[in-house]
Amino acid sequence: MAAVLVEHAGRVLRVVLDRPPLNVVDLAAAHELVGALERAGRQPGLSAVVLAGRGHAFCAGVDVRDHLPDRGAEMIRTFDRACALLLEIEVPVVAAVQGPALGGGAELALVCDLVWAAESAVFGFPEIKLGVFPPIAAAALAGVVSAQRAAELVLTGRVISAAEAERIGLVNRVLPAAQFEAAVGDLVAQLAALSPDALRVAKRALRLGRARPDAAAIAAAERIYLEERLDAPDAIEGLNAFIEKRAPGWAKN
Repeated sequence: MAAVLVEHAGRVLRVVLDRPPLNVVDLAAAHELVGALERAGRQPGLSAVVLAGRGHAFCAGVDVRDHLPDRGAEMIRTFDRACALLLEIEVPVVAAVQGPALGGGAELALVCDLVWAAESAVFGFPEIKLGVFPPIAAAALAGVVSAQRAAELVLTGRVISAAEAERIGLVNRVLPAAQFEAAVGDLVAQLAALSPDALRVAKRALRLGRARPDAAAIAAAERIYLEERLDAPDAIEGLNAFIEKRAPGWAKN
């Protein structure tokens, strides 16, 4: 069964994570997401791409088991490729976030151009609590929120509400659940009514004034993770502790 659904209607393409209840991305789903986004980038005549999760969750992250050394390198490279593809899509990319957007899920929202969130949404990068860190957030977050906010979120792993995410600039709009789907639909309809060519050119121009991570920045953060975290004892302990639902026992340096 497909973990990523692609729905094409007129000038809008919806990419939907479909692994309920939390739409956690495992290695197979990450490969599916890369394929879907590669096709989205080649689709002519689009005015917008929407990234969403099936049901009441956006994405609660990447499967912790796929961060362990046997599959971790492939997982990190594949997921980072998905995020890079979102950044490369020429038309506006809208994240429609309900419920949790955590870890990799928050990173997916982070690299979208516009983020519409339901009041139920929460955002966070809790990887540090597992002895690792979020490479995409490390490279991209300070270009969206302040450097101090980025440091706080990455270094503490604190989860924040949709309202706080809006206040710090991580989210464009927060809406009551009853209005959320209609509001996303209205936004998409506005984009679909515009010139696709003008949207592409405007998005390219916007990149001149906004610090967005390029391939080199993503590769550098990825390299730090793979060289200094993938096989690190504390990383392996933190990930296993999460899987085993126990407190981690960190190494004493």
